[in-house]
Amino acid sequence: MSLQRPFRFGVNMFVPGSKDEWSAKCRRAEELGFDVVGVADHLGFPSPFPALMLAAEATERVRLTTFVLNTPFYNAALLARDVASTDQFIDGRLELGLGAGYVKAEFDTAQMPFPSGGKRVEQLEQTVSTLRGLFADAEYQPRPAQPDGPPLLIAGWGDRLLRLAATHADIIAFPGGWASATGESLHLASAEQLEERLAYVRGILGDRADDVELNLLLQQVIPPSEDSATPDRFATVSPDAPHEPEDLPSVVTGTPAEMAQQIKERSERYGFTYFTIMEYNMELFAPVIAALR
Repeated sequence: MSLQRPFRFGVNMFVPGSKDEWSAKCRRAEELGFDVVGVADHLGFPSPFPALMLAAEATERVRLTTFVLNTPFYNAALLARDVASTDQFIDGRLELGLGAGYVKAEFDTAQMPFPSGGKRVEQLEQTVSTLRGLFADAEYQPRPAQPDGPPLLIAGWGDRLLRLAATHADIIAFPGGWASATGESLHLASAEQLEERLAYVRGILGDRADDVELNLLLQQVIPPSEDSATPDRFATVSPDAPHEPEDLPSVVTGTPAEMAQQIKERSERYGFTYFTIMEYNMELFAPVIAALR
């Protein structure tokens, strides 16, 4: 598969800290060459919108994204106000990432019911429809800086969610696997499983395929100093995940040059041009970005 758009690299921030610490690590991400700074949406982590506002003050170039909002937690009309205000105040650098929510314990902590997967996707679809409708209304206030609102990223794995993403999203994000029923573990996908999901999405995208950006969340970045072949390497992720990194598209391993080659191969094989890593891998992954620029 040929590369049709330039690479983008994102880092997902989630470790709490002081205002100065948060600002410093966002500046550092920009210095290291990342294109996007994201903020996860989980209880116990920083609240996404104020965190993105602070990131905008600390940086000049990077795009800023919610990666991804636990959409069932939000009233759609109130969310639209937060999205539009944030986009306005950060000069149109916002990308809006939405998910259906998957961690039951967080719903329990918030004293909210944990709907079925189908109901959560239905809530997400209703939210997308509300946001699109409000932002398309020229009379709506506050106005987002970007016409019709920020680019929309939808992340997920199942049929209903990916069908929704293929219909509405500007960016489709694949988490590299699927969560357990309670969200307590992640089953990392094999190459064949990921290819099946991508084929499903492309079958729905049709003429939109060239206009939609594909994102892959890299779950592991393993330097050569670590024993990547340890049998229980991914036991905390999923007991039935393949144990060899080369069998897992969401894992890169080796030297920066070797990782860069793996990124190229994933782009050519699957069509990904946007890759996101976790905050704790930020410094480790920076030489990979440099090797690809």
